[in-house]
Parts: sequence; C-alpha cells; structure tokens
Amino acid sequence: MQKTDTLYTAYVEVLKEELLPAMGCTEPIAIAYAAAAARRILNELPCEVCVTASGNIIKNVKSVFVPNTGGLRGIPAAAAAGIIAGHDELLLEVISKATEAEQAEIKAYMEHTPITVKLSDSPYIFDIDITVKSEHHTANVRIVGHHTNIVHTEKDGEILLDTCADTPAESTDSGICDRSSFSVKTILEFIECAELCDIETPVKRQIDYNTRIAKEGLSGSWGANIGKVLLETYGDDVKIRARAMAAAGSDARMNGCSLPVVIVSGSGNQGITATLPVIAAVLSLKADEEMLYRSLALSCLITIHVKQFIGKLSPLCGCGMGSSIGVGCALTYLQGGGLSQIRSAINNMIADVSGIICDGAKAGCALKIATVISSAYQCSLLALRDLGAGELDGIVRADVENSIRNLGELGNRGMADTDRVILDMMVCR
Repeated sequence: MQKTDTLYTAYVEVLKEELLPAMGCTEPIAIAYAAAAARRILNELPCEVCVTASGNIIKNVKSVFVPNTGGLRGIPAAAAAGIIAGHDELLLEVISKATEAEQAEIKAYMEHTPITVKLSDSPYIFDIDITVKSEHHTANVRIVGHHTNIVHTEKDGEILLDTCADTPAESTDSGICDRSSFSVKTILEFIECAELCDIETPVKRQIDYNTRIAKEGLSGSWGANIGKVLLETYGDDVKIRARAMAAAGSDARMNGCSLPVVIVSGSGNQGITATLPVIAAVLSLKADEEMLYRSLALSCLITIHVKQFIGKLSPLCGCGMGSSIGVGCALTYLQGGGLSQIRSAINNMIADVSGIICDGAKAGCALKIATVISSAYQCSLLALRDLGAGELDGIVRADVENSIRNLGELGNRGMADTDRVILDMMVCR
C-alpha cells in the first residue's frame, strides 16, 4: 500500500474521525449535547422539556451516571445538564465546564421542571429528538445516526436546519470516509507501512486520556472496584493488569468520573477496551514507541471494521464483539503474528464470545470488559500456534470477512427480538 492510495488516506482519516475525546458515557452526553443546542436556539431557560429517543438510546442512558451533575443519572439528568451547563460547541465534552454552582442548579432545575421521556417509533437505531419550551417560544433539535449528527433544528415552527438522515440500516455509521472496502488484510498492510506521523497524533492522545482514567479507577473507589480486586487477588501479571486497567477505566467512567476518554466507534468503553490492554502488553514486552502506536492503531481499526457490521448500537456488547477482537489482533501482532494468525485470532474470538448481550451502559460493563480481555489473550495464544476455530465452528467461516459479516447478521437480524426484550425488562424495572 502506498501513501498516495485512496485506502491509505481513508485509514488515516477514519482514525481522526473516530478517536475523539468525550467526557462521560456517550449516549447521555449526546442527549446533553442536543439539549444544549436546543437551549441555545430557544435563547432562554426552558420551563418544559420532552426527550423522545430510540430504544437503544434509552437502554444506554437509563442506568449510567452523568458526570459533573453531583451523582445524577438517566435521561432527565443528561438533558438538564445540557440545558444548565452545556456548551454545544464542545461536542462530546459538552458539560466538561460545569461548575459546582451549575451542578447544584441542575438538581434544582430537575425538581421544578417537567422533563418527559418518550420512546420513539423511529426506524433509526440512534435517534434523539428534544423539544424545549419557554412561556412564549419552542425549539427542537434532532440527532440521528451518531452522537453529534444534528439533522433537524427549528424554532417556533420555523425550520432552521433539515438534512436528510441516512437510511435506517446505514444510520449507525458515523463519519465521511467510505469504509465499504475496509478489510483485515488491508488494515494490516496499512499498519505495516503507515508513516508514524499519520497515526501518532490521535493515538498519543488516546494513550494519555485512557491511561489517566484507568489510573483514577485503580487509585480511587469507583463502582465495584473490579480492577483493584483483580490486582489484589491475582497479582500484577500482565494478563491481569490488562484486564484490571480496562475494567478500572470503565468503572470510573460509568460511575460519574469527569475525566475524558478517547472513544472508538462512538463508545468510551470500547475506546478503553481497545487501548488499555494493548498498552499493558507493550510495556510488558518492552516494545518500542513505534510498536505501541502501530499496535494501538491496529486494535482501533479492527474494532471500527467489525463494528461497521454490528452497528454503533446493538443487542451485542460492543466491547465483547468489537474492541476485544481488536485487542486480540494487536496481541497477536505484538508477538510476531502475521495476517494468517490475526485472521485466526478474529475467528477464535467470534467462536468464543459472540452472543454477549448489551443490556445498556452501567457499572456492570466493567465485568464484561474484564471477561473479554481474558478471552483476547486466550484466542491470541491459540492463533500464534495456528490453532483455533475453523470452517465447521458455528458461525465462523474460513474467510474471516464472512465470519465478521455473520457476527453482524447475528446482532442485527438474529437478535432483534432480544433487544426489545432487554428494553422491556429495563423499562419495566
């Protein structure tokens, strides 16, 4: 692959598009972003708020803490935070500047302002529609497809912006780069020939941000303290540290830590999972900085490639079905594995962890992350010995691209009813 090739440019651009900073779980932050934009259009404090969201948004916001709100969680908290303390020009760091006074104001606002939440009948998996009203005016903002993709705004019935959303099946894929020609083979070709200056900037920020929140998760008391428990129980072996760092980062993030992370495929937990185990492995192997950047870029690009079939929001766990597969590939690459072994690592992961459900963003995500990182090590170990799942293993196919497509089909068509049942259980509770 040459630097002048279209695909080379696409891989560089997709890393820039996807490896973005975000503070807090990205679905409640997307609601805060839409609410901040609606408040700006209204140009006064709303006395009534209505949030209409697709089921997968409700599932991912219901149980997670919203940072910089003093321990609040759920859709009303996210909307109130955006209205009171949001700066929509900061995108997924929209409430990062909330002061202590504003945090107190968020709570008071929620106590005195009706904030209605409705389930959307939209065909889009990712759909947030917020209407805010004052005594004399009304404003509306709608996001479709990905977290900052505002497709419609209006004030007092006058349409200010109205762009065409993608078709429902395509609306989970963000960004402008055409990803239809991505493959495991060309991703590896890019990783091996990429100039470091083309991957260093987004990856370096990812290392800094995600390592910082993992250290906070290990030093503080967040959620179930899974990372601490793993290290205290099993010692500081690299396989344990890889699991502990990723779990600790997720524990902190899901439980309201205000430190930002660098996301992958629209998810902070996927960004944490795709990076922290790889960093731990690189340090253990005493590999150089170049190998660190290349292996992290590989993990992220494989995650992005797999997730384009599964979807940004899915009944399947994105960390289990996306970023842990990226980690398995990076671990294989770090230890000298080539294309054949990396393909085998992917097939092994699909044979091992496919079917782990996503039942929303919450503290328990850290448990799943710790589990799938263990699987990534196991599957990489087998792949390096040319062992593992083959053509006759369930949904696995000899051609790894067909295995990945099958995984996407499982999540989108095979588990559609599963998603509805999960949402029913969560809402009824």
